[in-house]
Amino acid sequence: MTLPSSWRRAALGGTVALACGVSAVAGSYAVVGDSTAFVATTIANATVTLAPAVLVTFAITVLGDLGSDIAYLSGLAATAAVLGTVAGGARLAVARRGRPTASPVAVGVAVAVVSVGLSGSLQSALGAAVGGALVAVAADLRETATASAAVDDSRRAVLSGATALAVGVVGVAGRRATPGGAAGSSIDGGAGSAPIPEDVAALLDEAESKSLSVDGLEPLVSDSFYRVDVANVDPDPAREDWSVRIHGAVAEETTVSFSEAEAMDHDHRLETLRCVGESLNGEKLDTALWTGVPLTAFLDEADPQGEYVMLRAADGFYEEFPVDALEDGFLAVGMNGRPLPRAHGAPARALIPGHWGEINVKWLTEIEILDEPATGYWEERGWHGTGPVETVAKLWVENRRPDGRIEVGGAAYAGTRGVERVEVSTDGGTTWVEAELSEPLPGDDVWRQWVHRYEAEGRHEVVVRAVDGTGTVQPREEAEAYPSGPSGWVSKTVDPRAL
Repeated sequence: MTLPSSWRRAALGGTVALACGVSAVAGSYAVVGDSTAFVATTIANATVTLAPAVLVTFAITVLGDLGSDIAYLSGLAATAAVLGTVAGGARLAVARRGRPTASPVAVGVAVAVVSVGLSGSLQSALGAAVGGALVAVAADLRETATASAAVDDSRRAVLSGATALAVGVVGVAGRRATPGGAAGSSIDGGAGSAPIPEDVAALLDEAESKSLSVDGLEPLVSDSFYRVDVANVDPDPAREDWSVRIHGAVAEETTVSFSEAEAMDHDHRLETLRCVGESLNGEKLDTALWTGVPLTAFLDEADPQGEYVMLRAADGFYEEFPVDALEDGFLAVGMNGRPLPRAHGAPARALIPGHWGEINVKWLTEIEILDEPATGYWEERGWHGTGPVETVAKLWVENRRPDGRIEVGGAAYAGTRGVERVEVSTDGGTTWVEAELSEPLPGDDVWRQWVHRYEAEGRHEVVVRAVDGTGTVQPREEAEAYPSGPSGWVSKTVDPRAL
């Protein structure tokens, strides 16, 4: 059945409009990249902050990093739809006025105006305007062609839309490959080739020397560091503009600038972070060498009077916990001998030893002392991960050694309690032996690696558990990540014939 010509025109007009929207998003990205000026930033971030709590929990606990990608793609699609609707309206308006050839200008102007409103950036808006106008030009060429050529040109219009979509997908891939967008991002942070200070290099060398030689097991200072953010596009505040305000129930309100923080004597701390929303044997557990100053250097001057504290970030995130936890808190401005990367909270972030990763607020802007408890970002969504981390031993690698033995290994972490030992069972938990542990690193809040080598022929179940520095054994009872973090013994079925 042949569709009426009016329907075909409407369908083609909708395709062109959508192609304009996609091309506009790609054009903005081509100019400003994955910055806060990207035209899709506002809508992409809103897909997370406005999403129902149950949907966010599902994305974290079931989809993991894929959930973040889907949210970002949803934001891009929504932005393309908005700009496409604007472009379609502009084309329709000039057509009704009998000036169809003016549609590229109309599309460009309309898209630019809306893009400025979304991004606040003239550069970003210009890129979006050019992207949308290019597709409008292609559509106009079709409409002015001969009847026989129109079929080919309509195909070209569809092809233009597909090309624009491909550019957008490439943009997403590029965004996910950059330190500002990757779920697991480089520890280097792209800070250039400036030499690492000697004291930092010595600590990094120590961590490398204490790392166990186990195939597939990353070193004690992580090769890449996990990320979980509440925004799809990270903030990128300039160092010269950054400051943290300490206010609320304090004797004297204080504001600390980046230059003031950088002028202070810096400490270097090895600290491990673990995500409250990871799976029991997940890999959102990493360690870095952080450079910065103790938070007490600023808090003492403010003289906190309350018992609770709310940390706030430039991306809109906020988290509350007891003010006593700040006693060992750290304001980090560097990571592994380099300036703190954007992906990990540049120019400055908080580190609160022994607590779940969500407490370690990135892009820190405010420290508000409170007289009464309040509700943090994740608590408002049903999570309760502000307390000390659960003890865990991870089983990450299984290898066949050249001598025929089986090798299993992983990492163990217990927050500031430390790890005393890791026990391994190769018969499903009936008998236990002590695993080999890496030598402790300097610091109170760092993980340790473990490895166990043994002989086995048939399929068997390997179970691991850690014992913390207080002598407490990792609880056997399993709990899901939601709402207070995962717990339980980690186990895997190992088949030597498959190794």
